[in-house]
Formats: sequence, structure tokens, C-alpha cells
Amino acid sequence: MSRRMHVTEGPFAPPVARRELTVTSADGSRLHVEVHGPDDAPTVVLIHGWTCSTAFWAPVVRDLAADHRVVAYDQRGHGRSPAPGSSGGYSTTALADDLGAVLQATLRPGERAVLAGHSMGAMTLLAAADRPYLHERAAALLLCSTGASRLAGESQVIPLPGAGPRALAHRALLHSRLPLGPVNAVTRSVLHYATMGPGASREARNACAAIVHACPPKVRGAWGRVLAGLDLEAEVRRLRVPTAVIQGTADRLTPMVHARRIEAGLPENLGLAEQPGLGHMTPMEAPDVVSGSIRTLVKDYLPTTAASGAAVEEETA
Repeated sequence: MSRRMHVTEGPFAPPVARRELTVTSADGSRLHVEVHGPDDAPTVVLIHGWTCSTAFWAPVVRDLAADHRVVAYDQRGHGRSPAPGSSGGYSTTALADDLGAVLQATLRPGERAVLAGHSMGAMTLLAAADRPYLHERAAALLLCSTGASRLAGESQVIPLPGAGPRALAHRALLHSRLPLGPVNAVTRSVLHYATMGPGASREARNACAAIVHACPPKVRGAWGRVLAGLDLEAEVRRLRVPTAVIQGTADRLTPMVHARRIEAGLPENLGLAEQPGLGHMTPMEAPDVVSGSIRTLVKDYLPTTAASGAAVEEETA
């Protein structure tokens, strides 16, 4: 891509992957995948959200990769994963297909991992609730800052009076393919208001802006249409994997009502960790909280002995 996709200095600069590969999904879409950390460590899979990329997880990856094998991938159309060739390539079914392809390509035979998703990445995990691979491969899940339905109706980004006008305005926002423009003081301020809590650091705000502004407007709008019509409530109730939830109390995109509704519907609920003052971008605003939660899930739900066998080293064509 011609635009810079991330910051290149400081705590939010993405670490260099130990290995990169390309994975092909069920419909032929190609996904950029990165692997960090030692081969013989327990595996964690990170799934980013709408308008983001693997760079979004930079501080979490840097922490976890010291003693975990960390797999992260660019959702289709984001980062270094090409956009689908047709409008049919944008769906929650496609998200679940992509996750299955990544797990198949990166996990050893019989290996299980802790899977963590943020926003649309967490929706990917919900979309996969009925997939056999999820129950075979996922030891535990972490859902960060997400919702299962009613996103346009319950968002608080545009503070219009009345539920109807707010829903229409947020639906238009999700559908929009207008360019976000250059990253400058004004656009950073707007993005900060919409996506982060008031206490977000300057470094986090700058990194967030670089990543979000790099998402192609066509991709942003196409996925936004999917999110505007999202309804994964039934999938929440079918998610029979131990699942923890993290949510910022200042999240305007997916307010606390979403996390509480998801927690109430989870069959294997590990609890909701409310984060006072955090906005939607929890892994960037409080990476230590997110990585700490992942570490706890690894400790509680993955074997303490390292998996044996060599890692997958061949790229999937």
C-alpha cells in the first residue's frame, strides 16, 4: 500500500515477525499471517478489528512473544491482505472461514491455542461458534471491546437525541466510503473522540490514527455494511468455549451494554472485566491489561508443558 500503515518508532511500532506466510481461505482470498516468539511455547492467536491490522497488536505481541508463540493475521482487505474480489467476500461467514484457514496453517496437529479478538476480531470468534475447528483448536477465548448485534442503534459516537436518528446516523457512518483524509491534529482528535478514552496516551493516539487511516475507504465501507446489519446473538449462546470479556467503560463504538449482554449469554462465561475510562481500542490503550488477561487464560487452559514437534514452516499457496 502507498500509505504508511503504522508508526515506525516507539512502543507501538510493530515488532519484526520471526516468520511470515500467506494463507489461502475457502474462497481463494489470501491472508497475510505473522508468527512471533519461540516455536516450543504455548500459542496465542490475535485477531484485529475493523479498519485495523496486525500492527494494532504491536505492544501486546511484544510482551507475549517473550514466552509465547504468537500468531497474528490481517483480516481480508486490511493491512497486507488483499481485498476480496467481489462483494460476496464480505461476510461473517468469510471471517469464520479465514480464521479456520489460519488455524489450520499455523497450529500443529492436535495443538490448541488461546484466541483473542478485538471488535470485528471478536465478532469473528462469535461467527465461528458452530465451526468444529473452534472447539477442537480453541482452549479459551478473549473478547475485547465488541458487540453481537444492534451496533448502529446503540453506538454513542454521534450524540443525536432519539434512538431512531442516532441509528440512522451511525448506519451512514458505518456505510461511508469517504476518505478519512491525512493524519493531522484535527483527524487525530476526531478519531480519539470516536474510538479511545480520554486518557489515551499521545503515542497510542498517533499509532491508532496511522493504522485506521491506512485502511482503504472501499474496504472500510464494505465491512461497515456487514457490521451495520450484524446479528450474532444466537452465536453467543452457542459459543461453548471458556470465554472472558474485556470492555472499556468509555467505549462509544460498542458501549458497555454490548459486553454485558454478551457475558449474560455465554455458556462458559469467565467474567467481564470492566476497564474504567478506556475506550474502544483496549489493546492499544491498556496493552498490559489485555496481555495479562491472555496470560491468565494460557496458564489456566493450556498445558504447562510445551507442545512437541516442529512448527509449520511452509507457506500455504
